[in-house]
Amino acid sequence: MAQNDRLCVLGVGNIILGDEGFGVRAMEWLRDHYDWPDDVDFIDGGTQGRVLMTILLDYRRVVVLDIVRGQCEPGTVYLLENEDMRKSCSFHDSTHDTDFVDLLCTCDLLGGRPEAFLVGFEPYRFDELMTELTPEAQAGLPEFCRKAAAEIRRRGWSDPVEKRA
Repeated sequence: MAQNDRLCVLGVGNIILGDEGFGVRAMEWLRDHYDWPDDVDFIDGGTQGRVLMTILLDYRRVVVLDIVRGQCEPGTVYLLENEDMRKSCSFHDSTHDTDFVDLLCTCDLLGGRPEAFLVGFEPYRFDELMTELTPEAQAGLPEFCRKAAAEIRRRGWSDPVEKRA
């Protein structure tokens, strides 16, 4: 299976359920507040679930941004890889309708599993209709994105540079 060498920054979540949409908002923030090389794609994965496999099969490297219910204080930032993504990622038992690790395993069976990690955010509120993030989550967005960008840079996947206001 032919995969491209581009980096995929994939934001997932339901943007009409408050902080459940944090991953999508983080993807937008990273896209808009950093200068990126031309080989980076920003994708709003929304709540597509299994449909995301077609995206995953196209890339060698994927960064997933999502909420994580890890039983820590709201606002906690997580770096998850491998099986840890299964334990805490909001794909499991949510509106995403699938488990992200299962998607990766299916990609593996099809010969195109990307290298992936997840940067997650412990939400404040995610179970009521709200089209905006909570004020607390909105305030945590820049620091979350700095941590995600730093991890992308640390792995040598890209070299994002934060824009100055």
